[in-house]
This record gives sequence, structure tokens and C-alpha cells, in this order.
Amino acid sequence: MTVETTSAAELDAKDPLASLRGRFSLPGSVIYLDGNSLGALPVGLAERLDRVIRHEWGNRLIRSWNEANWYELPLRVGDRIAPLLGVGAGEVVVGDSTSVSLFRVLAAAAQLRPDRQVVVTERGNFPTDLYILDGLRQLMPHLEVRFWNESEPLVNSLRGAAVLMLTHVDYRTGRIRDMRSLSAAAHEAGALTVWDLSHSTGILDLDIDRDGADFAVGCGYKYLNGGPGAPSFTWVAPALVDVASQPLSGWFGHKDPFAFVPGFEAASGIQRFLTGTQQVLSLASLDEALNVWEDVSMHDVRKKSIAQTERFIAGVERECDGRGLALLSPRNSEVRGGQVSFEHEEGYRIMQALISRGVIGDFRAPNVLRFGFSPLYVSFADIDRAVDILAEIMRSESWKQPQFAAKQTVT
Repeated sequence: MTVETTSAAELDAKDPLASLRGRFSLPGSVIYLDGNSLGALPVGLAERLDRVIRHEWGNRLIRSWNEANWYELPLRVGDRIAPLLGVGAGEVVVGDSTSVSLFRVLAAAAQLRPDRQVVVTERGNFPTDLYILDGLRQLMPHLEVRFWNESEPLVNSLRGAAVLMLTHVDYRTGRIRDMRSLSAAAHEAGALTVWDLSHSTGILDLDIDRDGADFAVGCGYKYLNGGPGAPSFTWVAPALVDVASQPLSGWFGHKDPFAFVPGFEAASGIQRFLTGTQQVLSLASLDEALNVWEDVSMHDVRKKSIAQTERFIAGVERECDGRGLALLSPRNSEVRGGQVSFEHEEGYRIMQALISRGVIGDFRAPNVLRFGFSPLYVSFADIDRAVDILAEIMRSESWKQPQFAAKQTVT
């Protein structure tokens, strides 16, 4: 029997990750298929923040920088993310938004290739990555942005390039880039690689050092469940970290922040990729969320993710045949991440109808319905129920109701 024909009850009963669902606070009426955008609330996280606010801050005040070790949070939380990237302790630091972290590593990579003036990326990259790159180009006018056209060999675009900047899992389609082969091509051409892992971390079994990344960033609020706006992480290859220089040279990236000397001297190792005072509440939240990952096998996560996305695709195509939904994500599970995207000319209204029925995914312009499956808390029964609700909406055309056309600020 295949995953598509086995009952959801049987699959859930055999699921080695099933017990983890109880470690998340999920409304009973909701099927949450948007963990690739904002992860669910882990049990115990609210209590952790209450303790940090009431006791560490409220009672102990500034003493908690030492007593509660707030100062070490960026590196301590980084060490907890490191196994999910396949890298070692002391190689990851956490702080600031993904956009800020991306700016730092792009600038550092470009400066390591001063004789080259080209950054290669793709037009379909996540927009903020392109905005950050354009902002860097304005500050470094010699830089040229070159867009890789996939119909041509990457090597053609890499001639004279300083940096190849790519997102590992495409935010719209869920397609996985071949990090190993693309990084190898960049290195052969003399370029460094910058990878955005925002839709990869916590859903794919990663080994980014082996696969040739030089710099990597990613966020803490998607599959890592660190909460809205949770800080990002930064990794730099050990061979580069002590020779790289990032432009946002704030005091927490200094080798001795509390010496209060006027000249900047970078800290050794990944700490030099910090800038200002860390966001203690957000870091504490992400730290607590990472408890759930202890003893979790990324092999099991990936295996369940593939099974769930395959079941969802098969169900939607079977039950919604002829209703205008077209699969946008790769059909081959080996190159599909933890999300499934369908196109429909009325995608926004259909998604709003789904949300009104308790199936929460999201919409990406111009016409993409996006569903993210977090194996830590999404069950196979959830998937079957979501398919049934989507099929009923499509058959009845209830998405045509006028309230579903009203555009929300955040889609």
C-alpha cells in the first residue's frame, strides 16, 4: 500500500513524530498549514517569557545580563540551531532580522573578492533578498547584479562573479535548489556562495558545510517556531569567519564590548557577525521553542514531510479535478521542500474561504495558494480533512461570496 492509499488513522498511529503534536498549543478547530510562514506556539513558551519578564527583568533587572546569562544568548541559541544545519558548536550566531543578517553576509562576501564586481542571483528570489542586494549595490556602486537565467548554464553567469546568492527552497514553489552542485560551480568560477535557508531549516536534513555554502542565513519564526519576528541566524564557513569583515560593526561584535574603547576590533569567530544589543525577549522565545528539537531525527522529519506533501497533492488533484487548480510545486518529492503550492486565477478568494473554514494556508501574488506542512504538529488526518474542505469549497464555489474578495493587509 502507498501513503496515498493507507488510511490517515494508520499513518498517524505509526508516526514516530506524532507525540510532538502535544507540545504545541493549537486551536482545536484549526488545521494549520502555514508553518512555513509562522510556526505554531510551543507549550511552555508563554511561561518562559513570563519568567524572563517578571523575574529576570522585573525582579533582577540589569543583573540578569550576568545572572541569567542574557549576554550569551546569541551564541547559546546558535549552538542549538547548528545541528539542524549540520554544522558544529560555535559556528552559528543569532540576532536581528533575516534581512539585516543577509546584508551583513553579502557585504562580507563581496569584500572577500575585491577584484570582482558581480553578484549573481535570480529574478524569482524572495523580494527582500533582492531589495537588500540593491541597497548594498547603492553603497558599493562598483557592484553589478547579474540575473541567472536557468535556461542557460550557471557557469555563463558566474564569469567574473564575486558572489552567488540563492535561496535554497523557493518561497513560491517549494523547489529545492541543489546546493552542492551550484556551490561547486560557484567555487570553480572563483565565487563565494550566500544561501538563504529560511524555508529549509527545520524541514530538510541539511549539511551546509559539506554542500559548499560559504555564508548562510535563515529565520527563526517558520519551522523553528520561535514566534512572530523571531531573530535570524548567521553561519559563516570556519575557513572564512576570521578573515571576513561585516559592515555593521556594532559593540556586541567587538572583541571586548565592555572595554569601551573608541576603535573597533572584531571579535574572533562568528561573534563578529553580531551588531547591537540582542533582543532578549525574542531570543528567549526562540531558545524555548528549540527545546522541541532535542532528540528529533531530521531523517524522520523529512520522511514525514514527503509523505504528507505527496498525500496532499494526490488528494487535491483527485478531489478537485477540473476545478482550475494547477500544481506549481515540483511533482518530484526529491526536489520539493515542505510546502505545496497550487495556482488558480481566484487563488486569493479560495484561500480566504479556506481560512474561514479553519484551514489556514496563505496566498502569494499573483495567484498562488501555498500550504506548509510542519511534521512536528500536522497529522495525516489534518491533511485529509483539509482536502475535503477544499474540495467542498471548489465544488460549491463558495469562494465567490463577496466577503472573500476583501483584501487583507497581510496575505
